[in-house]
Order: sequence, then structure tokens, then C-alpha cells
Amino acid sequence: MYEPSMISPRLTAVLPLIVLVCSAVVLSLAPILVRLTETGPAAAGLWRFVFALPLLVLLTHRPGGEGVGRPSRWMALAGLFFFLDLSFWHYGIVMTSVANATVLCNLTPVVVTLFAWVVLKQRPRAVFLLALAFAMVGAFAMAAGADGGQGTNPLLGDLLSLSVALWYAGYFLAVKAARSAAGAVRVMLWSTAIPIPLMLAACLVLGESIIPATLAGWAACVGLGVMHVAGQGGVAWALGRVSAAMTAVVILIQPVAAALLGWLIFGETMTAIQMGGGAMVLCAVLLAQWSARGRPPAALERQTGAESLDAAPVLSANPGPSGRKD
Repeated sequence: MYEPSMISPRLTAVLPLIVLVCSAVVLSLAPILVRLTETGPAAAGLWRFVFALPLLVLLTHRPGGEGVGRPSRWMALAGLFFFLDLSFWHYGIVMTSVANATVLCNLTPVVVTLFAWVVLKQRPRAVFLLALAFAMVGAFAMAAGADGGQGTNPLLGDLLSLSVALWYAGYFLAVKAARSAAGAVRVMLWSTAIPIPLMLAACLVLGESIIPATLAGWAACVGLGVMHVAGQGGVAWALGRVSAAMTAVVILIQPVAAALLGWLIFGETMTAIQMGGGAMVLCAVLLAQWSARGRPPAALERQTGAESLDAAPVLSANPGPSGRKD
């Protein structure tokens, strides 16, 4: 029989990776649900935030939760970056080809790793750089192997999609900074609430259709909110325990999961190139995880900024006591 002391450290080490993979799969539902909302692109993002907010408020008031509190500057910055991310991506994918939008958005790991290397002096290992290369090539293969025509304005769409890599990288880094002093649920609460008036203003300025026409459209909007809490909340929780660069690479599993869901739900078959790209992304995730093994605890602690986090993951059905952190 195994002693708890033998099992706990192993589970603690692998749990962030498990949460990240599950979060990536949940977040891969986003394009499917957006397609079913019967609203404009920015309006879909608005409803995602609106329906997620009550769930996050409930989580902050659960037994052991830290409450709503006040937003820090990092939480506000995360909310701003998230607003820019969803707004630009939803329109970029309409204006350019699906392949271009996907490839350009997946440049986020490059931005995160370069920022951590140049600004934070977190020099990546050679194996991690190899994993990053595998991930980028795999993501490109998945996008390039898909069938898709050009949109209404390819050049503008490419520029909007390229900017998403920057906005999402900023979101990753802002959430990581916010998690050094607050729990995942509080960070998610404020980074979700702050973009709501901004997204509403964008919808009104752009003249979008905001109200879904049918109950099915409303159901998709509610689904976006639930997906937001489970998926993005899991990412926020994991960012308190692993490096931002590692998280960005693992999140590249999203296009793999999205392709599989598209095949299962809409009958969209994957080409041989897409399958090969998906395999490369999965190999990159394994390489990135392997590159982090054997790192001294002190170095890992400095990298994550999470010395004594006792948070329960957002995906947990029965979160335990958490003290000052969710």
C-alpha cells in the first residue's frame, strides 16, 4: 500500500498539467459555441463574460473563498487584454482565412517566451525551445492543412489576428502577476467583469446584433459562460504553479481538440497534414513538460511566484478551504 506522503508530491507535480490539458479541451468549444450564438462576433464575447460573472461571484463566496475584494492593477490589465483578445480574434477570423487566423493567433508562445527571456531573465532550456519549435510547426500544419477560403478583408484580418498573439500573451503574463497576490477565482472574476462594458461599447459602435434569435442561441451563450469559468479559470489557476511559457505551449492543444470536436459534431474531417500537425503539438507538450523536470524547487518557486499556494482548482467539484487564495 502506498503512503500518502509518496503519492501527494507526485500528484501535486502533475496536477497543473492535467488542469491545463482539461482547460484546453474545454476552451476548444469556443468556436463551436460562437457559431451557434446567433449574434455578432463581439456580442458572443459579451455574453460569454455576462453569463460567466454570476458563477464566478458564487465561487468567490464558497466556504473558504476569499470573496470579491477589489481589483488590482494586474487584474484590470488582464481584463483589458482579454477584451482586446476576443474582439480582435472574432473579427480577424471572419476577415481572413481560418488558416491564417489560426497560425497568427498561435504565435502567443513565442511572445510569452521572448518576454520571459528578455524582460524577466527566465532563460528557457534548449529542450523547451525544441518543444516550442515543434508546437509552432504543428500548429501551422493543422491550420495550413485545413480547407478555408479568404474572408472579406484578408490583409486587415491578418493584422487583427496577429495582434491577438500579443493580446493573449499580455493576458497570460498579467494573470500570472495577479496570481502572486490573489487566488484564481478572484483574478478571473475581475478579468471577466472589467471587459463587459468595453465589449458592450464595441457591439454598439460596430452595430452588431446582440440578442440571440432563438432559445438555441441563448443556450450557446450560456454555454460560453460556463466554458469561460471552467476553461479560463483552470488556466488562471495553473498559472500560479507553472511558468507562463509552459502554459502557453500546453494551451496549443486547443487546435487539436477543436479539430476533433469539429469532426465529431459537424462531420469536418481532418486531413493527413492536420493529423500530423496534431501529433507534433502533442509531442511538443510532452517535451515541454519533460524539460521542466529536475529543476530545483527554489528555481521553480522563483519562476512560478507561487511559494505557498493552497488553491483548489476551479474545475474541482468540491473546492476545499483556501485561506487567502482561491
